Amino acid sequence: MSERSPAPGGLDLVETLVNTLDIETGADSLDTPQGRARFGLTEDDVPGARELRESLRATLLAHAGHPPHRTVTPLGELLAGAPLVVIVDAADGCAALAPAGDDSLPARVAAAVAEALVAGTWTRLKACEAADCHWAYYDRSPAGRGRWCSMQVCGARAKMRRYRAKEA
Repeated sequence: MSERSPAPGGLDLVETLVNTLDIETGADSLDTPQGRARFGLTEDDVPGARELRESLRATLLAHAGHPPHRTVTPLGELLAGAPLVVIVDAADGCAALAPAGDDSLPARVAAAVAEALVAGTWTRLKACEAADCHWAYYDRSPAGRGRWCSMQVCGARAKMRRYRAKEA
């Protein structure tokens, strides 16, 4: 949906996961073997991945100042079972958080969220405010007040709706 560049660092994983569902068409790439392979998922993993995806979407809507799109399991509950470990590079001393012996999708998402928290980028990952979209995007605007994944599509539609409402 979006013409924006991908989110930085590990947030790309979160953005890609949230965007596996096209709300407007109902197409879900987790229904396909190729879509599942991108995340290392089996068919049995899909219900949990969908629950995680929708919890992430609700969190990203909150980042944009919007209520959840539906009732979801809180993200903290889904990530609580994904322990992280600090990895330190012996060559340069750089440190990072990584999944602790578990490379599951929730563990990788937890590591990405932790990395983004440290980098100060977590709240810049948002979900489009358009109810028929909710696509994840990384808000690169200077003030961090982006509202739509695409000004040319979702932003234009919203502005046209407001214009038509005034004319009616």
